This record gives sequence, structure tokens and C-alpha cells, in this order.
Amino acid sequence: MADTPMDEIDEPSGALPRRRRTVWWPAALAAAVALCLGVPALVASGTSASSTVSAAPSTDSPEAGFARDMATHHQQAIDMSFIIRDRTDNAEVRGLAFDIINTQANQRGMLMGWLAQWGLTQASPNPPMAWMHMDQQYQPHDGSLMPGMATNTQLAQLQSLSGKAAEIFYLQLMIQHHKGGAAMAQGYVDVAKNAAEKSLAQSMVASQTSEIQLMTTMLAERGAQPLPD
Repeated sequence: MADTPMDEIDEPSGALPRRRRTVWWPAALAAAVALCLGVPALVASGTSASSTVSAAPSTDSPEAGFARDMATHHQQAIDMSFIIRDRTDNAEVRGLAFDIINTQANQRGMLMGWLAQWGLTQASPNPPMAWMHMDQQYQPHDGSLMPGMATNTQLAQLQSLSGKAAEIFYLQLMIQHHKGGAAMAQGYVDVAKNAAEKSLAQSMVASQTSEIQLMTTMLAERGAQPLPD
């Protein structure tokens, strides 16, 4: 959690009233770094500088699909963490939220940077996670586009809570979110052809699994349990 802080920012239009606070937002820097390091990353994955263009993943590849879908998945985790930031004064929960904001904003910047480096769009007409070729595709509903994502109704409920109640619901939602994210990341690891992106996905599996254990302990300390699967 030792990233560089940015200046204080105003809350977005329509957000709940809250104090101006210093926040951490390295996504723009991460995207720039990813763009600058895109060619070395591809070289590290087994390509040469002269073959970078021809070796770039296609728009329907698992590499592109994972980058797009995980970026969307990460964005909701960031949004939920910004919500809880001002719904509680608990240092432990706020620290976890800041950590998720920093980590997932950085990772999202890398994923978007790779798409730009490959000359691919950030969106696709394909259904979410189609690149995984699952026997049964997830059915999006009420804003939940992929496994683990909260619904619009749940996000509204989180915004209506404060204190311990908000902490518990945030932890419950984030455990579900991490389970879905870790499963998707492992799904990409199993079919990955790009070494740099595979390494990032492996780090997601490890870190989110660890955070699930931490959040489960934090829930127990508050007399609560994770939501049923």
C-alpha cells in the first residue's frame, strides 16, 4: 500500500455527501507504464521485436477476452471499495479497501495497456467470458455481468449502510467478487499463450485467494459469515 498519493479529488456527481479525502489512484500511470513496456512484455513471452505485430493476439483470443473481462470485473471492485471508504471509519476495512483500489487499478491499467499495444478495442460484441468456452455461460442480470459481480440492487444496499453493517456487507460482496475473479484468472492461466499476461493472472489468483481468507476472518470477528455460494 505504498503507492504514490494523488491530489484530493471531488466525489462524482450523485454520490453520497462526504468529506474530501486524499485517495490513491495509479490507474493512469499503470496504463502508461503498460503501454511503454508492452513490447518488452511480448518479447519476454517468447516473441522477438521483429515479430511483435504478427504475434499480437487476435480480438477473439483468450488473451484479449481475459484482458477485457477482468478489467470490467476489477472496475466494480474498485467502485465498491470507494463506496465503503466513506461508509465506515474502521481503519482495517478502509485499509483493505485502499489496497484493493491500488492493486486492481494498477492491474486494470496493465490489461488496458496490453489491448492498446495489440491494437485491439477495449470492448467486444462477444458475451462476457465467451473465451472460456464454458459448458454453461453465466447469465448477466441486474448489472452483474460475470460470476462474483454484485448486482445493482446490492450496490444500492451497500450505499445505504454505514458502520459495522456496511463493513459486513462489503466484506461479503468482496469475497464473492474475489471468488469469481480468481476463478476467471485461473481459467485464463489454463489456456494462456502470453507469458506476461499469464504471470499477472497467476498473481491475481494468489492475492485474491489470500484476501478471501483475510476477509473471512474479518467477517468472523464481526460475528458474520460469507454469503452462500
